[in-house]
Amino acid sequence: MFDSRIMKTIMVGMLLLGFASSVLAVDRAELDDRIRTLTGKFEALQTQEGKRVPADLLSKAQGIILLDTTKAGFMFAFQGGDGVTMVKDKYGKWSPVAFLNKREGSFGFQAGGQRNFFVILLMDTNAVSGLLKSTVDFGGEAQGTAGNNSSKAEGRFVSPFESVIIYDDHDGFYAGAALKTGALSPADGDNQVYYGGPVTMNDILIAGRFEVTPAAAQLSEKIRANSRK
Repeated sequence: MFDSRIMKTIMVGMLLLGFASSVLAVDRAELDDRIRTLTGKFEALQTQEGKRVPADLLSKAQGIILLDTTKAGFMFAFQGGDGVTMVKDKYGKWSPVAFLNKREGSFGFQAGGQRNFFVILLMDTNAVSGLLKSTVDFGGEAQGTAGNNSSKAEGRFVSPFESVIIYDDHDGFYAGAALKTGALSPADGDNQVYYGGPVTMNDILIAGRFEVTPAAAQLSEKIRANSRK
Protein backbone atom coordinates (compact mmCIF):
# COMPACT_ATOMS: atom_id res chain seq x y z
CA MET A 1 0.00 0.00 0.00
CA PHE A 2 1.18 3.52 -0.83
CA ASP A 3 1.74 5.95 2.03
CA SER A 4 -1.23 8.34 2.31
CA ARG A 5 1.08 11.34 1.97
CA ILE A 6 2.43 10.02 -1.32
CA MET A 7 -1.08 9.43 -2.64
CA LYS A 8 -2.07 12.95 -1.61
CA THR A 9 0.94 14.36 -3.44
CA ILE A 10 -0.02 12.45 -6.56
CA MET A 11 -3.62 13.68 -6.46
CA VAL A 12 -2.63 17.30 -5.84
CA GLY A 13 -0.07 17.16 -8.62
CA MET A 14 -2.58 15.83 -11.11
CA LEU A 15 -5.11 18.49 -10.13
CA LEU A 16 -2.54 21.25 -10.57
CA LEU A 17 -1.53 19.87 -13.97
CA GLY A 18 -5.13 19.83 -15.13
CA PHE A 19 -5.76 23.31 -13.78
CA ALA A 20 -2.67 24.74 -15.46
CA SER A 21 -3.59 23.27 -18.83
CA SER A 22 -7.12 24.70 -18.58
CA VAL A 23 -6.19 28.29 -17.73
CA LEU A 24 -3.35 28.85 -20.20
CA ALA A 25 -5.26 30.41 -23.07
CA VAL A 26 -3.72 30.78 -26.51
CA ASP A 27 -4.61 32.83 -29.56
CA ARG A 28 -4.61 31.89 -33.23
CA ALA A 29 -1.16 33.38 -33.89
CA GLU A 30 0.34 31.24 -31.12
CA LEU A 31 -1.27 28.16 -32.60
CA ASP A 32 0.20 29.01 -36.02
CA ASP A 33 3.58 29.29 -34.29
CA ARG A 34 3.03 25.87 -32.74
CA ILE A 35 2.41 24.37 -36.18
CA ARG A 36 5.54 26.04 -37.54
CA THR A 37 7.61 24.82 -34.58
CA LEU A 38 6.46 21.24 -35.12
CA THR A 39 7.16 21.61 -38.84
CA GLY A 40 10.72 22.68 -38.00
CA LYS A 41 11.19 19.72 -35.68
CA PHE A 42 9.92 17.38 -38.40
CA GLU A 43 12.39 18.87 -40.89
CA ALA A 44 15.22 18.51 -38.37
CA LEU A 45 14.35 14.86 -37.77
CA GLN A 46 14.40 14.20 -41.50
CA THR A 47 18.02 15.37 -41.71
CA GLN A 48 19.22 12.74 -39.22
CA GLU A 49 20.53 9.54 -40.73
CA GLY A 50 19.03 6.52 -38.98
CA LYS A 51 16.19 8.52 -37.43
CA ARG A 52 14.37 10.03 -40.39
CA VAL A 53 11.01 8.66 -41.47
CA PRO A 54 11.44 6.74 -44.75
CA ALA A 55 9.78 8.27 -47.80
CA ASP A 56 7.88 5.11 -48.68
CA LEU A 57 6.21 4.96 -45.25
CA LEU A 58 5.33 8.66 -45.34
CA SER A 59 3.77 8.22 -48.76
CA LYS A 60 1.65 5.28 -47.57
CA ALA A 61 0.52 6.87 -44.29
CA GLN A 62 -3.18 7.72 -44.06
CA GLY A 63 -2.67 10.02 -41.09
CA ILE A 64 0.14 11.66 -39.17
CA ILE A 65 0.63 13.05 -35.67
CA LEU A 66 3.49 15.37 -34.70
CA LEU A 67 3.87 15.53 -30.92
CA ASP A 68 6.30 17.44 -28.71
CA THR A 69 6.42 16.22 -25.09
CA THR A 70 8.34 16.97 -21.91
CA LYS A 71 8.76 14.56 -18.99
CA ALA A 72 10.29 15.53 -15.66
CA GLY A 73 10.20 14.38 -12.06
CA PHE A 74 11.65 12.25 -9.30
CA MET A 75 9.56 9.29 -8.14
CA PHE A 76 6.37 11.07 -9.23
CA ALA A 77 6.53 12.57 -12.71
CA PHE A 78 4.45 14.64 -15.07
CA GLN A 79 4.48 14.37 -18.82
CA GLY A 80 2.78 16.94 -20.99
CA GLY A 81 2.81 17.72 -24.65
CA ASP A 82 1.13 19.40 -27.57
CA GLY A 83 0.73 18.19 -31.10
CA VAL A 84 -1.12 18.34 -34.36
CA THR A 85 -2.62 15.72 -36.62
CA MET A 86 -3.74 15.53 -40.24
CA VAL A 87 -5.28 12.81 -42.39
CA LYS A 88 -5.39 12.16 -46.12
CA ASP A 89 -8.57 12.24 -48.18
CA LYS A 90 -9.29 9.76 -50.97
CA TYR A 91 -7.29 11.90 -53.39
CA GLY A 92 -4.19 11.88 -51.19
CA LYS A 93 -4.59 15.49 -50.07
CA TRP A 94 -3.81 16.34 -46.45
CA SER A 95 -6.59 17.76 -44.29
CA PRO A 96 -6.41 20.88 -42.11
CA VAL A 97 -4.63 20.35 -38.80
CA ALA A 98 -6.39 19.39 -35.60
CA PHE A 99 -4.68 20.06 -32.28
CA LEU A 100 -4.00 17.35 -29.69
CA ASN A 101 -2.55 17.37 -26.21
CA LYS A 102 -1.08 14.84 -23.82
CA ARG A 103 -1.33 15.08 -20.04
CA GLU A 104 0.05 12.11 -18.13
CA GLY A 105 1.12 11.21 -14.61
CA SER A 106 3.32 8.30 -13.62
CA PHE A 107 4.58 6.80 -10.38
CA GLY A 108 7.45 4.37 -10.02
CA PHE A 109 11.23 4.12 -9.91
CA GLN A 110 12.24 7.01 -12.13
CA ALA A 111 14.52 10.02 -12.22
CA GLY A 112 15.55 12.70 -14.65
CA GLY A 113 13.96 14.69 -17.41
CA GLN A 114 13.45 14.19 -21.10
CA ARG A 115 12.05 16.06 -24.07
CA ASN A 116 10.79 14.07 -27.04
CA PHE A 117 9.52 14.85 -30.49
CA PHE A 118 7.40 12.10 -32.03
CA VAL A 119 6.21 11.42 -35.54
CA ILE A 120 3.35 8.93 -35.40
CA LEU A 121 2.22 7.41 -38.69
CA LEU A 122 -1.30 6.02 -38.99
CA MET A 123 -1.08 3.47 -41.75
CA ASP A 124 -4.73 2.45 -42.24
CA THR A 125 -8.29 3.69 -41.79
CA ASN A 126 -8.71 1.82 -38.50
CA ALA A 127 -5.84 3.78 -36.97
CA VAL A 128 -7.19 7.05 -38.41
CA SER A 129 -10.61 6.38 -36.89
CA GLY A 130 -8.97 6.47 -33.44
CA LEU A 131 -8.50 10.22 -33.92
CA LEU A 132 -12.27 10.74 -33.82
CA LYS A 133 -12.62 9.41 -30.28
CA SER A 134 -12.61 11.52 -27.12
CA THR A 135 -9.39 9.79 -26.08
CA VAL A 136 -6.80 8.89 -28.69
CA ASP A 137 -5.18 5.70 -27.39
CA PHE A 138 -3.44 3.28 -29.72
CA GLY A 139 -2.74 0.79 -26.95
CA GLY A 140 0.01 -1.74 -27.56
CA GLU A 141 0.40 -0.60 -31.16
CA ALA A 142 1.94 2.66 -29.96
CA GLN A 143 4.55 1.23 -27.59
CA GLY A 144 7.44 0.89 -30.00
CA THR A 145 9.89 3.37 -31.41
CA ALA A 146 11.23 3.00 -34.93
CA GLY A 147 14.14 5.00 -36.22
CA ASN A 148 15.88 5.13 -32.84
CA ASN A 149 18.42 2.43 -32.22
CA SER A 150 18.85 3.02 -28.49
CA SER A 151 17.50 0.27 -26.24
CA LYS A 152 14.54 1.19 -24.04
CA ALA A 153 12.72 -0.87 -21.44
CA GLU A 154 9.33 -0.14 -22.97
CA GLY A 155 10.40 0.03 -26.61
CA ARG A 156 10.40 -2.38 -29.48
CA PHE A 157 11.11 -2.00 -33.15
CA VAL A 158 7.93 -1.55 -35.11
CA SER A 159 7.40 -3.38 -38.36
CA PRO A 160 6.32 -1.38 -41.42
CA PHE A 161 3.26 -3.62 -41.45
CA GLU A 162 1.96 -2.25 -38.14
CA SER A 163 -1.00 0.13 -38.33
CA VAL A 164 0.78 2.67 -36.08
CA ILE A 165 4.48 3.42 -36.52
CA ILE A 166 6.38 5.77 -34.22
CA TYR A 167 9.61 7.68 -34.79
CA ASP A 168 11.24 9.85 -32.14
CA ASP A 169 14.20 12.09 -31.51
CA HIS A 170 14.79 12.47 -27.78
CA ASP A 171 16.93 14.90 -25.85
CA GLY A 172 17.68 14.09 -22.24
CA PHE A 173 17.64 11.09 -19.95
CA TYR A 174 14.82 9.27 -18.24
CA ALA A 175 15.27 5.93 -16.53
CA GLY A 176 12.97 3.43 -14.87
CA ALA A 177 9.74 1.57 -15.26
CA ALA A 178 6.58 3.44 -14.32
CA LEU A 179 2.88 2.72 -14.00
CA LYS A 180 1.41 5.09 -16.57
CA THR A 181 -1.96 6.67 -17.15
CA GLY A 182 -3.22 9.06 -19.75
CA ALA A 183 -3.38 9.30 -23.52
CA LEU A 184 -3.62 11.80 -26.31
CA SER A 185 -6.86 13.75 -26.48
CA PRO A 186 -8.32 16.41 -28.77
CA ALA A 187 -7.31 19.91 -27.66
CA ASP A 188 -10.87 21.21 -27.86
CA GLY A 189 -10.03 24.70 -26.65
CA ASP A 190 -7.20 25.13 -29.15
CA ASN A 191 -9.32 23.79 -32.00
CA GLN A 192 -12.15 26.15 -31.07
CA VAL A 193 -9.81 29.15 -31.06
CA TYR A 194 -8.19 28.16 -34.36
CA TYR A 195 -11.41 27.52 -36.25
CA GLY A 196 -13.58 30.17 -34.64
CA GLY A 197 -16.12 28.07 -32.76
CA PRO A 198 -17.03 24.64 -31.38
CA VAL A 199 -15.72 21.94 -33.71
CA THR A 200 -15.19 18.20 -33.63
CA MET A 201 -12.25 16.20 -34.91
CA ASN A 202 -14.52 14.89 -37.65
CA ASP A 203 -15.36 18.46 -38.72
CA ILE A 204 -11.67 19.26 -39.13
CA LEU A 205 -10.19 16.04 -40.43
CA ILE A 206 -12.93 14.28 -42.39
CA ALA A 207 -15.92 16.48 -43.21
CA GLY A 208 -13.99 19.16 -45.07
CA ARG A 209 -15.64 22.07 -43.25
CA PHE A 210 -12.46 24.14 -43.14
CA GLU A 211 -9.76 25.34 -45.51
CA VAL A 212 -6.13 24.46 -44.90
CA THR A 213 -4.43 27.44 -43.26
CA PRO A 214 -1.07 28.76 -44.55
CA ALA A 215 0.86 27.28 -41.60
CA ALA A 216 -0.81 23.90 -42.14
CA ALA A 217 -0.18 24.10 -45.89
CA GLN A 218 3.52 24.57 -45.20
CA LEU A 219 3.54 21.48 -43.00
CA SER A 220 1.66 19.49 -45.66
CA GLU A 221 4.20 20.50 -48.29
CA LYS A 222 7.12 19.42 -46.09
CA ILE A 223 5.47 16.02 -45.58
CA ARG A 224 4.84 15.66 -49.31
CA ALA A 225 8.41 16.65 -50.11
CA ASN A 226 9.75 14.01 -47.72
CA SER A 227 7.38 11.41 -49.17
CA ARG A 228 9.20 11.48 -52.50
CA LYS A 229 11.98 8.94 -52.89
